[in-house]
Amino acid sequence: MAHKTNGLNAGKKLKNKRRKFRWYYPWYKRRVLRLKEKSDPLRGSHQAKAIVLEKGEVEAKQPNSAKRKIAKVQLIKNGKKISAFLPGDNASKFIAEHDEVIIECMGGKKGRAKGDIPGIRWQVIKVNDQSLDALLHKKIEKGRR
Repeated sequence: MAHKTNGLNAGKKLKNKRRKFRWYYPWYKRRVLRLKEKSDPLRGSHQAKAIVLEKGEVEAKQPNSAKRKIAKVQLIKNGKKISAFLPGDNASKFIAEHDEVIIECMGGKKGRAKGDIPGIRWQVIKVNDQSLDALLHKKIEKGRR
């Protein structure tokens, strides 16, 4: 039966073994090789500014049936194009093409899509420096740009 080394000079062997076997953990490998940062269009930041290219809809995954409103946006910092979810009722009415929006991660499991919206990881939180939530709850009106 294999067991942990013990004894006076066992520290080095234990340390090397731990270093070797840590690579079997996916979370360790992702962190050390910075895989999330490399694949992430926001490059590790929490939020990013983007320009709206077009608005659209995606169908919800089974067993739900709905058309979820999305906006195709282009990030200002690196020019990457991504789809962002528009949360709230009638949110798409407050967003026009060429508007400047701020997007953030929706927070699904391991950075993946959340809920029944297929393949969409980001959501819009601000339109032209005004909170989308405040616009939806009629706390402010959409400004002219």
